[in-house]
Amino acid sequence: MGDLPVRGNVTIPARELRWRFSHSGGPGGQGVNTSDTRVELSWDLGASSALPPSLKERALARLGHRLTGTTLTVVASEFRSQLRNRQAAAARLAALVAEATAPPPRRRRPTKPSGAAVERRLREKKRRSEIKRSRRAPVE
Repeated sequence: MGDLPVRGNVTIPARELRWRFSHSGGPGGQGVNTSDTRVELSWDLGASSALPPSLKERALARLGHRLTGTTLTVVASEFRSQLRNRQAAAARLAALVAEATAPPPRRRRPTKPSGAAVERRLREKKRRSEIKRSRRAPVE
């Protein structure tokens, strides 16, 4: 597999990715015991030159709970073939990095309901209250 595109002009070079393969559990019959289909893909985010310093800081802060030191590792073992698991692991890593380096969402600007909207809401509440009061049994 070649370089891993993340988003925009950010690409992780193939030389920075470390692949590990091992036996996978799950379906596969007798072949599961002999084929190394489970894939671990590791990328040292701290030592990487793929991200500019500002994006690297943001990614380290957002992915802190997933990192071992500064290394991000993803595992894929849902498919029976190593190739498909490699593709799944690469896609998962790219999605994690893209999400972690995305700019923060714009802050919500607090607003207040208009006077007319408040008046409409209170008028409707009063109307519903009258309807429900008219359904009650008369008090004797």
